[in-house]
Amino acid sequence: MRILLIIIILLGMSLQTPATEGVVLLHGLCRRSGCMHKLERALSAAGFQVENVDYPSRTATIDLLSELTITEALRSPNLKECSKIHFVTHSLGGILVRSYFKRHTSERLGRVVMLGPPNGGSEVVDRIGSWWLFRKLNGPAGQELGTDAASTPNRLGPVEFETGVIAGDQSINWINSMMIRGKNDGKVSVERTKVAGMKDHVTIHATHPFLMKNREAIKYTIRFLQTGAFALKPNDE
Repeated sequence: MRILLIIIILLGMSLQTPATEGVVLLHGLCRRSGCMHKLERALSAAGFQVENVDYPSRTATIDLLSELTITEALRSPNLKECSKIHFVTHSLGGILVRSYFKRHTSERLGRVVMLGPPNGGSEVVDRIGSWWLFRKLNGPAGQELGTDAASTPNRLGPVEFETGVIAGDQSINWINSMMIRGKNDGKVSVERTKVAGMKDHVTIHATHPFLMKNREAIKYTIRFLQTGAFALKPNDE
């Protein structure tokens, strides 16, 4: 009887669903989680457990937003059984991740893909960040995204987690682009998407508002989460 019980227990253990890998999606400034739905569906189809987070991006500073938003995301029941939790972010979302993991560590933290992140800030904020309308529309976090050394992205320093950055080099906002040096996506220059410590970087022909819906960006995102690189390895071809 005891042997039979042991066999049943062992069989039960072998039939348990193995822990999957999770992905937290973080949208950008003045956006909502709905803009990440296409990416969410693609990641789910690729086998990831996805937590698509909605957060009030215009209401608080970057540090406070990151603390509240990412703490809650990591506690989500949806990700409870995940062995690793990756992050895929658009724009401001990437700065939230940098801010949070500057103060915290997590054994479950996996890879991070940032789409159009203002890792070096944006000249647009330098030029019009003090305007009443800009402050009204973008809130406290928006004003922290300048290019000066004291801006939040430039104070955070190198990333210490496995990070891949996807930049866009097309713009539908020519007014913003006139303020930005070099190739840009209408909000951030390609050069300023880069961050010290990143593992990989790729530039695609896409604009800032639609990076998260771009087929190539989605393909690269999934590949980086799976392999740690944007380029295909020889044995993957």
